[in-house]
Amino acid sequence: MKIISANLNGIRSAQNKGFFEWLSQVDADIICLQEIKADMSVIPLELLNFAGYHCEFHPAEKKGYSGVAIMAKTKPDNVIIGLNNPEIDSEGRYLEFQYGNLSIISLYLPSGSSGEDKQQKKFRFLDYYLPILKQNAPQRDYIICGDWNIAHQEIDLKNWKGNLKNSGFLPEERAWLTELFQHGYLDSWRTLYPEEPGYTWWSNRGQAYAKDVGWRIDYHIISNSLKDKLLGAQIYKEQKFSDHAPLIMEYAL
Repeated sequence: MKIISANLNGIRSAQNKGFFEWLSQVDADIICLQEIKADMSVIPLELLNFAGYHCEFHPAEKKGYSGVAIMAKTKPDNVIIGLNNPEIDSEGRYLEFQYGNLSIISLYLPSGSSGEDKQQKKFRFLDYYLPILKQNAPQRDYIICGDWNIAHQEIDLKNWKGNLKNSGFLPEERAWLTELFQHGYLDSWRTLYPEEPGYTWWSNRGQAYAKDVGWRIDYHIISNSLKDKLLGAQIYKEQKFSDHAPLIMEYAL
């Protein structure tokens, strides 16, 4: 099973850059999208009915902001929209497809980089979500795809020394991921490739992309029970659809 996670920084922008033509060639089983930045009234019809896929969208209430989607070749047994939290759900940050005992999730955690109020919103999300993850860990198999907006270890960003006090690499955020990995979940990329940085996001400032001064903030975080199902992974950089690169994982599922 091939599963792609991609933060599009605008679904229409990504469409104009050839993202969906590329998807047609990649032949993924499931595509998890984040930051679609579009409500249902402006998502192009060809994306609402993308050939061969069952598509669900969870846009934010605010126009042109946030939002997640999942596109799957196989229709899910059940769809869960949101986390039953008004602050989170109004911003379109969580969408879950269930297949038997397997859950595939598209997740978009807040960024705290634009101010302290945004950072506090991020902390509220983390505080709310971690108990749910811990409680659910023994019950189902999870593949949680998305932009987590946290680089976990020094290897996960180029300039880690200069970002120790910045959102996305704060000690509290990193400790949150460490705690998650101690309670039934693992980082699929780092499990497969312990020494490969695997950057997935680059600032638009300077020449960060050209110089590969990046961050690894996009993950497939999966249940420990799926560790033996990991086959391989790729970060696709041959075309640039967004400030994030698509993360492609293959599973023996």
